[in-house]
Amino acid sequence: MSEQPTLKSVAAAAGVSTAAVSYAFNRPDRLSTRVREHILAVARELGYPGPDAAARSLRTRRAGAIGVIFTVGLSYAFSDPYVLAMLSGLTEVTERTRTGLVLIPFDLTTTGLGEDEVRHSLDAVHRAVIDGAVADGLPDDHPAVLALAARKIPLVRSSETASGRCVVIDDREAGREIGRHLAALGHRDVAMVVAYPEPPGVAVPVVDEAALYPYSRLRLAGVREGLGPHARVRVVSAGRNAQESGRVAAASALGGPDVPSAVAADSDVLAAGVLDAVRLRGLEPGRDVSVTGFDDVPAAEPAGLTTIRQPIRDRGRLMGRMLLDPGFTARRVVLPAELVVRSSTGPAPR
Repeated sequence: MSEQPTLKSVAAAAGVSTAAVSYAFNRPDRLSTRVREHILAVARELGYPGPDAAARSLRTRRAGAIGVIFTVGLSYAFSDPYVLAMLSGLTEVTERTRTGLVLIPFDLTTTGLGEDEVRHSLDAVHRAVIDGAVADGLPDDHPAVLALAARKIPLVRSSETASGRCVVIDDREAGREIGRHLAALGHRDVAMVVAYPEPPGVAVPVVDEAALYPYSRLRLAGVREGLGPHARVRVVSAGRNAQESGRVAAASALGGPDVPSAVAADSDVLAAGVLDAVRLRGLEPGRDVSVTGFDDVPAAEPAGLTTIRQPIRDRGRLMGRMLLDPGFTARRVVLPAELVVRSSTGPAPR
């Protein structure tokens, strides 16, 4: 049996130093194109895959990768337009800095999870070979946040945090914008559809608002403040942030004898389901029931959805810079958000 090729054997066969072989794989800017291509061709011929990443990280104390903590399963995350836009901005930075990404799914809360599932998710965080991490929507007491803090791994979040770094919008003020807009149209009875740690497609009234996602709590508070003290706001859980979940939640809100004149969803994905539910009842969005969303994803404009526009790609880009750009020293960045009025909102029916 022939011996496995090593960095030294590739260097000998290519007639270069071991440092040059290492540069060919890890620091290509240190070599001319001709030399690098020659080394890589020899490595391919010998069957050498490159330096061992784990061994390199032990030597340099650098993993060359950052983690992305997801509050949902990965199969769902890659269907969410918000997540895709944020990752698009983040990868602009990681590509420029030649940094890898480690994807780590971890539910927002441990509600309903068995002890083994929680331990498995925590093990993934503990084992991850990363230099830093970004996370969307995690509160200060989330197990993943605590695990990263114990490892002294830098973390950047997309929600307000008492300590650490974050890239945020003013969710509460954005909620106020929605509330003020609906109040100006005469709406005094509003249902708010929110993502919630419940099974997808299960519509239930939200009793424990403290268990909401951090951004949902802020948006809900803002909507109430914008509507004013005499308005009624009912909060309905959609479970997972998905269009079908929004449809089920809106059907529940619209199915009783006391129908709200407006439904505010805390994402455009949920709002798409709300629009479906309104039309399935033979009603017209903006005329019979007003509907608002949040994010201004690409599908919002053709749907005529009134929503809050936030710079999602910029958020991902800035989160990446906070971790990877030594010259970027800000610990908290607040991005602008604006109300975009379209046809899905109109005067409250009399």
